[in-house]
Amino acid sequence: MTKFKYVVFATLAIAMMAIVATAQPGGAPAAGAADNFYTVNAAKAIAAGIGFGIAAGLAAIGQGLVGSRAAEGAARNPGAAGQVQTIMIIALALIESLVLFALLIAFVVVGGVSTTP
Repeated sequence: MTKFKYVVFATLAIAMMAIVATAQPGGAPAAGAADNFYTVNAAKAIAAGIGFGIAAGLAAIGQGLVGSRAAEGAARNPGAAGQVQTIMIIALALIESLVLFALLIAFVVVGGVSTTP
């Protein structure tokens, strides 16, 4: 676990140095503004895709846990299976609504991208 922390912090430090290294001088327009425009649009699209992928993946894990715990609860107490199933369906709907909200955010981020520099 200690080596994992070192790797994470080293990666974070390198990423922070890269941000400073690519900074533009104050007030000076970037050389090749059209190239930077398309790079920013591509970065927005990639970030939206990765963000939604993470949201969908974590929601899938959550839905799997909800389903397994509901099956476990129904197996332990068959008399409460109907109530457990109702609670499970509500929980699954709430998890899915969060995924749809993440999809909406991804569309807003990408939809704000202009096609002309």
